[in-house]
Amino acid sequence: MPDLVSDEAFYRLVACAAPPGGDCAKPLIRWPAERRLRLRVGIAQVAPDFATYRFDIVDRSVDRAIAEINGAGAHLYLERAYEGPFDVPIYLVDAPQGGEISGTSVPELDGSKIAIGRVAIRSRGNEITGAAIAISSDIRRREIASVVLEEMVQAMGLVTDVLSPAYEDSIFAEDGNSVTRLRGQDAAALRRHYPRL
Repeated sequence: MPDLVSDEAFYRLVACAAPPGGDCAKPLIRWPAERRLRLRVGIAQVAPDFATYRFDIVDRSVDRAIAEINGAGAHLYLERAYEGPFDVPIYLVDAPQGGEISGTSVPELDGSKIAIGRVAIRSRGNEITGAAIAISSDIRRREIASVVLEEMVQAMGLVTDVLSPAYEDSIFAEDGNSVTRLRGQDAAALRRHYPRL
């Protein structure tokens, strides 16, 4: 996909892995209406070896990511929570990039490999019932804000990355971790997934 595509084609690509003009390869999943305006997000667990300075940057990045998502104009509202239960718990894990996640008590995370960040989503039919995020112990300082935002957007059900030089400035770029704002087609995709009534 060398060129920019329409807003609709981009939305279908990130929401259900549909190639331009093609059919969905994944189900469209969303948080149910009764939960989407009060989704509680917070850091649920910090591994003992997770560096304090990294924790501080993640902590600030969670607040910024919530502000970006809440400000995108979608029918969606995330709130920062400091004690459980969380709808979207974030685990700062011992595992380095390429390592195996353990100790979160989230079956969809434990035992899986982590790149820089990982999101696990549980769904029933087309409704999301839970999501959890893991952040690797050796994530680079300059990547934290972008990775936290990307994983949180994916936890909203927009789960597919885009591999294209035309989308290097997208939060969905598969090979980039520098975007820290929701703009353009990224924000439009979130609004399309959760349209205001």
